[in-house]
Amino acid sequence: MAYQKKGKQKETGVRYKDAVLALKQQGPQRLYVLYGVEDYLREQFLGQLKAACLPEGESEFSFHRFDGASLELQTLADAIDAMPFLTERSFIEVRGLDTNKFPEEEAARFVSLISDIPDYCTVALVMGTEFTPDGRLKVTKALKKQGELLEFAAQGDDDLIRWVAKRFAAWEKRITVPDAKYLIMITGGLMNRMIPEIDKISAFAKDNVITRADIDAVTEKVPDAVVFEMTDLLAAGDADGAMVKLSELLTDKNNVPVMLLAVVGQQLRRLYAAKVAASEHMSVGDVMELCGLRFDFIAQKLLQQARRFPLEVLERSVVRCAEADYAMKHDNAVDDLGLLQEILLGVMVGVR
Repeated sequence: MAYQKKGKQKETGVRYKDAVLALKQQGPQRLYVLYGVEDYLREQFLGQLKAACLPEGESEFSFHRFDGASLELQTLADAIDAMPFLTERSFIEVRGLDTNKFPEEEAARFVSLISDIPDYCTVALVMGTEFTPDGRLKVTKALKKQGELLEFAAQGDDDLIRWVAKRFAAWEKRITVPDAKYLIMITGGLMNRMIPEIDKISAFAKDNVITRADIDAVTEKVPDAVVFEMTDLLAAGDADGAMVKLSELLTDKNNVPVMLLAVVGQQLRRLYAAKVAASEHMSVGDVMELCGLRFDFIAQKLLQQARRFPLEVLERSVVRCAEADYAMKHDNAVDDLGLLQEILLGVMVGVR
């Protein structure tokens, strides 16, 4: 199958600096929807927004915070209509209100409500990391028309590497760019997850320069990163090393075989896609888009890994993962762990 060449993957979400600059230049708007996987930046912006709305400080008349799961729309309407006291603006923070799931009658009431927010009031809908606004809904269309929808997506390479360096600098430590990239890769690249890991590494490291050994000694790796290492070992023909990595994952009781199979399957699908992309002379940006990767250095490593596997091995392994997933979920007699090990060893067979 031939793929049309595309440009470099477009960045998603809003740049934090741009959002803060717009807030300073334009002042607070009446309505914000804050969402996205990068909850650290979401909370940082929320703090900036609240400070801009209430520079004199909050009071019981100027600041209202609600739990969206139990919020009555009339309560929200009353808070919106309430005049600020001892402050120029009022600020309303609503957490966890799933605007994708409004019943029809409530949706109409909510649309009417957000269409009539007074100039002295700012409402911030703070969504969970799993939330994505459904653009087909009238509610979402009204939110876009009446307010600012700001998605705080995972940051790109350069911004995140600079941020990692600054976090280590606060500990009077330095980290090289390659080791910063490695840390990003093994932690998943989300800031709230990286902060405690950076603190652990900094407290552990004896010298001013952070080493790879310091990182490996105390950092908890995400399953995706360990599976990446497993496929590296399989490509090198090291089945024992791959099984050791699998054992490491299984020490966490949350990492049951069916969940690990999903991670392994995703990695194999990415390897297959990267193999096809390389044969079509597609760019690293194309591979990022095709495989849903956020960082170009991970895409480059994926391409290097894919070169070591025959296409037919990857294709067969992807199919085998789908079959195993069905078996694990529908056949109680299946040895889930044995099936997962079988797939991993099958990946290694035929490696050049």
